[in-house]
Amino acid sequence: MMMNINRAFSRPTSTAEEQTVLFQQFRAIGYEGLQLKWGQYSPYLNEPERFLEAWGRFPGAGSALIAGGSLDEANVELIRRIFRFASSIGTDIVVFCHGIPRAEVMSNDIRRYADELSRLGAEAQQYGLKLSLHHHHNNPVMYRDDFDVFFDQVRDGTVGLTVDTAHLVKSGVTDVAELIRSFGRVIDNFHLKDFDRGEWKVLGQGGIDFAPIFAAIRDIGYAGWVSADEESGGEVLEGMRTCFAFMNKGLVDAR
Repeated sequence: MMMNINRAFSRPTSTAEEQTVLFQQFRAIGYEGLQLKWGQYSPYLNEPERFLEAWGRFPGAGSALIAGGSLDEANVELIRRIFRFASSIGTDIVVFCHGIPRAEVMSNDIRRYADELSRLGAEAQQYGLKLSLHHHHNNPVMYRDDFDVFFDQVRDGTVGLTVDTAHLVKSGVTDVAELIRSFGRVIDNFHLKDFDRGEWKVLGQGGIDFAPIFAAIRDIGYAGWVSADEESGGEVLEGMRTCFAFMNKGLVDAR
């Protein structure tokens, strides 16, 4: 049975005008939240009150913050700063993209990263936040077996999983539905993105068959954030509307 979902939108913006459209229009279209890229919240990192002054009138404007990098000492301290900022603006989840090339790591490294992120995830919980691993193509958790290695090692309840449909397909994971069903217990976020011939596409306009993906999300009784992650480079408002309609058709209208 399909449980309650919260719909979000995420998209990089290259101008102040694009960012204003993003923040001002997401709720009017029907989204409950925005999952912000680094450049959209980092200017406010030391002054959360400025973020709230600028965007606080739009509920859900910082529902998730996307961060990235390594797990060296400097970046771990940056992640902690993000936790403090996130707790001040009402964020639910910090989404971490681990920017280490896959070719440079072995299974033991993945286990070590799981231990380190478990500790950070426990810290996030002290701020009322969730920490979610966002797997990427050419990141340590990339291939299907990597997910088993990582989540077998993670301390229960400390780190969730953000499933990115296009990054899975780009990484050679063709049975996305199987992965969703296998890791339903830890999935706490979805990035729905389409992909075709090496390019990110607007949802429904690429080569990914989303019917089994939507079915798997329903089958696990998922309750949480589902975000369109629109990185095709098209027009902001058109992409927001197209993605919302596609998500609703697959996740809401199909119930």
